[in-house]
Amino acid sequence: MRYLLNINLFLFFFVTGFSAIAQDRMSNEAYIERFKDISMQKMREYKIPASITLAQGILESGSGNSNLAKNANNHFGIKCHGWKGRTFYMDDDEKNECFRAYRKPEESYHDHSLFLTSRPRYSSLFQLDIMDYKAWSHGLSKAGYATNPRYPELLIRIIERNELYLYDQLAMGKKQIAKAKSTVEETHVFVPPSPETFEIVENTDKGRAIYTNNDRKLIFAKQGDNFASLAEEFSIFSWQIVKYNELDKSDELVEGQMLYLQKKRRRSLTHEKHTVNVGETMYGISQLYGIRLKLLQRKNNLPDGVQPIAGTKVKLK
Repeated sequence: MRYLLNINLFLFFFVTGFSAIAQDRMSNEAYIERFKDISMQKMREYKIPASITLAQGILESGSGNSNLAKNANNHFGIKCHGWKGRTFYMDDDEKNECFRAYRKPEESYHDHSLFLTSRPRYSSLFQLDIMDYKAWSHGLSKAGYATNPRYPELLIRIIERNELYLYDQLAMGKKQIAKAKSTVEETHVFVPPSPETFEIVENTDKGRAIYTNNDRKLIFAKQGDNFASLAEEFSIFSWQIVKYNELDKSDELVEGQMLYLQKKRRRSLTHEKHTVNVGETMYGISQLYGIRLKLLQRKNNLPDGVQPIAGTKVKLK
């Protein structure tokens, strides 16, 4: 099926609709904006690249959306290990492990700097060029900061996609390089269609149209809809609507919001790739093509919370 390009609808769904869907989730851009200043401050104080600190925060906390970040303000996954402050327990490498808990995220950033500077095994990092984020990424892995062998690759990818190295330059008083303007055309990609361009497979007794996308049934929310009312209308459980659309049960539905009535597919049946436009998120793309978010992230080697930059080709199969 071919869908019409509609920029106005694109802006509605991705700027208004999808931001409301993920109203409790911090975007990658918002995370960087909030914590760039403290990362640069800690770079000046402790000689740890701001790009490394920000990239670790993004990766370890899922841009502030992880359970540990939300409940313990711990953005770096630092475990107790002699910690005498507040604690938080959750399953990690082992069950019910002890993690440090902070009153606010900024304390986590400060403790991250102390953690790296006070432990001998990380001393070799401070012999590296402070502007060499690649060497620092590999050095952290070699020193045993993370068990994932792809940890350096993930950090470097986050730094380069978000141009975090600019904050290293800014923090050290070097001339900041202006970010290149995006040359991505907003009309050259597959964008959210209007409901009329989907195939209607049936109409309910209440006159609501049921559409199909990627061979999965979906509807568009109307004003006043909620999970309970939709569950009753379609004779399914409210948790199914929540799960199928990867939402939280506390989310409020937005008029015009696309909602699947069946579990999304593992891949697209009709499209190979999607070119990311400005403002798009992995969640929005997963809804757009009817693909489960976790599987879409896995196909593209993107950790939870990390968003692709404009122009990136996202694999759909």
